[in-house]
Amino acid sequence: MWKNTYQGKKVLITGHTGFKGSWLTLWLKELGAQVCGYALAPNTRPALFDAAQVSDGIVNVFGDILDTEKLNKTFQEFQPEIVFHLAAQPLVRLSYAEPVMTYQTNVIGTLNVLESARKTASVKAFVNVTTDKCYENKEINRGYKEDEPMGGYDMYSSSKGCVEILSSSYRRSFLQNGYAMATARAGNVIGGGDWAADRLIPDCVRAIEAGEEIEIRNPIATRPWQHVLEPLSGYLLLGHLLYTQGQKYAEGFNLGPNADSVLSVADVAQLAVKEYGRGSVKIHKRDDLHEANLLILDITKAKEILGWEPTYTAQEAVAKTIDWYKRFYQAEPMLPFTLHQIHEYEERIVWKKN
Repeated sequence: MWKNTYQGKKVLITGHTGFKGSWLTLWLKELGAQVCGYALAPNTRPALFDAAQVSDGIVNVFGDILDTEKLNKTFQEFQPEIVFHLAAQPLVRLSYAEPVMTYQTNVIGTLNVLESARKTASVKAFVNVTTDKCYENKEINRGYKEDEPMGGYDMYSSSKGCVEILSSSYRRSFLQNGYAMATARAGNVIGGGDWAADRLIPDCVRAIEAGEEIEIRNPIATRPWQHVLEPLSGYLLLGHLLYTQGQKYAEGFNLGPNADSVLSVADVAQLAVKEYGRGSVKIHKRDDLHEANLLILDITKAKEILGWEPTYTAQEAVAKTIDWYKRFYQAEPMLPFTLHQIHEYEERIVWKKN
């Protein structure tokens, strides 16, 4: 449904070297877009960016979104029509160790990207990626809706709440006659090629490959789990709608899974062991860093307004994720298989077409 939108379009992605950004870059290239990526170099080894040769065939710029001169220069030279802003400090636990960097990157960095886009007349659509953790989480047993208060206990979550408030203010202050900008709030995203520290599936994979027990800190913590292609499909749909219909869709949207994919950490770890065919799980002594026990998204708005629906269950998401890692550690070329998973997902989409 997006082929005509992205075919031949100039699309700029911030954070293209990261886990989600790498998947999105590959998908956009498959859709025929001309892609420019702006990000720091990959900060993990291995990295999906390297394993799937993401830099091939794109304008690849290594830069910091806090470097306004380089960021503005990249926008002006590339003249993008659509922007996907994914660059961020995305880790809750790192935000306790690096609170200033987290706020600088997530809040001021986002403002810099919004400003660079505003100075570039070619930009028509802007998808601003935040998180489900942007809400003031009271750990209630229902999904949060888009109009509920922003907040966040830890520095990462609160910084993303700030980004949502910033985005709303920026839209009203500067974008009434400018580009159309929406925010997208995904759940806990899993998929092949994530090697970040202190994330459940990467931790499971590292332990299994090392022949060690999987240590989990908070087995009862319950989250909305989804395969990486789920939110990315929502980002692409939003980009399409913002580009073709403008301000009508310039607001915030939850892009989480269905209720049956809201599972505990222990459940997901056991699913990973089952799919791997080996490994075991043990409870690790928790530290004193706060982590929420319950977080659920209400995705009614995305279903009704965007026509977007989740495609995979959490069980399918884990299975496809573990399949990717097993193939990687068997030294299979990962670009063809990553593209295969993208095409496989496209064939399963059953949304109401927009």
